[in-house]
Amino acid sequence: MGDAYCPDCKRGTEVVFDHSAGDTVCSECGLVLESHSVDETSEWRTFANESGDNDPVRVGGPTNPLLADGGLSTVISKPNGAQGDFLSSSLGRWQNRGSNPDRTLILAFKTIATMADRLGLVATIKDRANEIYKKVEDLKSVRGRNQDAILAACLYIACRQEDKPRTVKEICSVANGATKKEIGRAKEFIVKQLEVEMGQSMEMGTIHAGDFLRRFCSHLGMTNQAVKAAQEAVQKSEELDIRRSPISIAAAVIYMITQLSDDKKPLKDISLATGVAEGTIKNSYKDLYPYASRIIPTFFAKEEDLKNLCSP
Repeated sequence: MGDAYCPDCKRGTEVVFDHSAGDTVCSECGLVLESHSVDETSEWRTFANESGDNDPVRVGGPTNPLLADGGLSTVISKPNGAQGDFLSSSLGRWQNRGSNPDRTLILAFKTIATMADRLGLVATIKDRANEIYKKVEDLKSVRGRNQDAILAACLYIACRQEDKPRTVKEICSVANGATKKEIGRAKEFIVKQLEVEMGQSMEMGTIHAGDFLRRFCSHLGMTNQAVKAAQEAVQKSEELDIRRSPISIAAAVIYMITQLSDDKKPLKDISLATGVAEGTIKNSYKDLYPYASRIIPTFFAKEEDLKNLCSP
């Protein structure tokens, strides 16, 4: 129902839209005000947002500037319940004959999206990883290399560039079988290729121990006060000349903080949560131990409480 001007009634009246005929009819005199109207709503019923005027089923997927056709090409999928004879049918044969230059990119982008989703990464990191892979793919230099390692390395570099770094071990856990060594080699290869192409060094972003700390603390189920103390301790540790990797420092600080808290965590659990070997945590703890009074915040532990720390 709606309102429109009726020439017979010579005033505005309520009109009724006849969906089957496409006619707009005056509700008072029956005059057809408009015929054969185009119904722009969907031809099937949708249960999404029925109370609103916008119909989401008429919206396609977003365009992808990294693909030649913008990602708007049509792919004929296999019907539900169809057996292997689909590809031998005429429809399947035409689908296979159609040369889609973006087929490799589409599969790669899907793999990156799956890995990113499993790690809980945001869309900006996913898009950056896609851009990096597209640049490497355009150089035609990844043929014959471990594709899973290349894609995982692209995601690792994207995390670094977006200031949301992940450890190689975390990336490895979702890399479809690629090892840490393979991902590391792939990362070095990609960086080298892109630096040659750009003619300048590639910006990777600086890794800080604090980038990993909150996530590691969450895995261990530490209290908010312990997490706050660990963050402050990590910040102060950056002022010291501790020549250890940021991940090792983060693990050692967590080990130190948990010793001073009521909820103590065994070294094995910290090693599993951080992906750092127990021996490495002990060595990093040994380097931090002399500076415990400088880095541990006073609101968390007093001077006499630091005596409870085990000597390295």
